[in-house]
Amino acid sequence: MIKVKTFVCNPFQENTYILYDDSGECTLIDPGMYTSDEQNAVVNFIASENLTPVKLLNTHCHIDHVLGNKFIYEQYGLLPQFNEGEMDMLTSVPAFAAPMGLRYDASPLPQEFLPESGTVSFGNSTLELIFAPGHSPAHLCFYSKTDDVLIGGDVLFYNSIGRTDLPGGNHSQLIQSIKTKLFELPDTCIVYPGHGPETTIRFEKLNNPYLN
Repeated sequence: MIKVKTFVCNPFQENTYILYDDSGECTLIDPGMYTSDEQNAVVNFIASENLTPVKLLNTHCHIDHVLGNKFIYEQYGLLPQFNEGEMDMLTSVPAFAAPMGLRYDASPLPQEFLPESGTVSFGNSTLELIFAPGHSPAHLCFYSKTDDVLIGGDVLFYNSIGRTDLPGGNHSQLIQSIKTKLFELPDTCIVYPGHGPETTIRFEKLNNPYLN
């Protein structure tokens, strides 16, 4: 059974996730740690639970979701994994950081990229890859069928959707991704988004003003 730990990080209030199971292995998704306090919170949790980090995944490569990539690499030796279509987003991060006055320690590059479909595994758990572009060109979500949970990045939020006014965004593509990919998941699926509180597929089908 996957357990999900959430850390709210950086000036964008981004959700950094640690997924772990009874094996003691864990996966970090979208590390957005910016301050030393945010970094320490993640490291201390991993130590307190006696976890072994084995994967670093990015749903996409906007600045708020990769601010902690280098720290995780230096701490645990993990290179990020994401879809290759996000490389332009990653290489443009310094151009976004400077005008905002943000310090950006450049993320290491992947040795391997994630495909648009398939699975990634850690411990006793498997995550299905769901390709859901629109907020960014090659956004991935990570779904555990066994545990009925989705790490959704910036695609679907509680009563909202990801913005599409950034470079690489496409509103109609985002709506299509949600309706044809995410809304095909069980109504009971818990969605852990890139910002804000968790929600469910059923709640968003019934209530999301951007999708009704």
